[in-house]
Amino acid sequence: MPDKVILTCAVTGAIHTPTMSDHLPITPDEIAEAAIGAAEAGAAILHLHARDPKTGKPDQSAEAFAPFLGRIKQATNAVVNITTGGSPYMTVDERTKPAAQWAPEVASLNMGSMNFGFFPLLAKYKEFKHAWEREHLEGSRDLVFRNSFKDIEYVLETCYDNGTRFEFECYDISHLYNLAHFADRGLVKPPFFVQSVFGLLGGIGTHPEDVMHMKRTADRLFGKDFRWSVLGAGKDQFRIATQALSMGGNIRVGLEDSIWISRGKLAESNAQQVAKARALVEGLGLELATPDEAREMLALKGGDAVNF
Repeated sequence: MPDKVILTCAVTGAIHTPTMSDHLPITPDEIAEAAIGAAEAGAAILHLHARDPKTGKPDQSAEAFAPFLGRIKQATNAVVNITTGGSPYMTVDERTKPAAQWAPEVASLNMGSMNFGFFPLLAKYKEFKHAWEREHLEGSRDLVFRNSFKDIEYVLETCYDNGTRFEFECYDISHLYNLAHFADRGLVKPPFFVQSVFGLLGGIGTHPEDVMHMKRTADRLFGKDFRWSVLGAGKDQFRIATQALSMGGNIRVGLEDSIWISRGKLAESNAQQVAKARALVEGLGLELATPDEAREMLALKGGDAVNF
């Protein structure tokens, strides 16, 4: 399907906080409605995190996902992707529990340890709705997001028997080599869904050469055995998406990655970002992959084989 583009929507994430946008989905109802709206707008894959419905703090308990997983499955045919990244402050055991219990078609998997800094956002806000928000941002000055080889093996061993495949999140060139290492050992099987992440402080930058370098390296390491997708953090979301589309890539948008729809204007919903991404895809003469086409492209097990 050379002209089919897999569009992923990452609905809420664990970096942005309630103070930053009133449109950020927090409660199970808001997450479900946002995910369903994104699917209706054209997203084939829904990348999901959970939050405490009162404070908006990231919540990686398996129980926190229960109120919205079934609703999303009943309302849409989209592929559900459950994070194992959770929050960088969590242990790998905490981060893996939802995917282990619910056995989704796809789970995200971070492919290397890294500095993970979102403290520059402190300068944009004088007051916060909840005390945890300032601590969350300030703590990232001294935060290493741990994803050791042992941690990655733990996620693979925990989830692979469920037939779950992975969105391999690669924040730098070394993460691609880490993925190649696991492929060489036979612990991961193609086709690999490689999600290149640009613009996170501690990872690769957002220059066009950075995007090309990621793609060149993945091409050399994996040949025809991978599907390449990108996400650009913050203001670079749609610029990087456009470049990647012109290079034959797939794209990810959503309020996890950026709370903006254009310069200085907050996105009112995930669906709004998906609609803008769809316009980019179709403007280049390409077509969005349906959820079932995405399943075929990524060799997924199907929505009837999950535990929700």
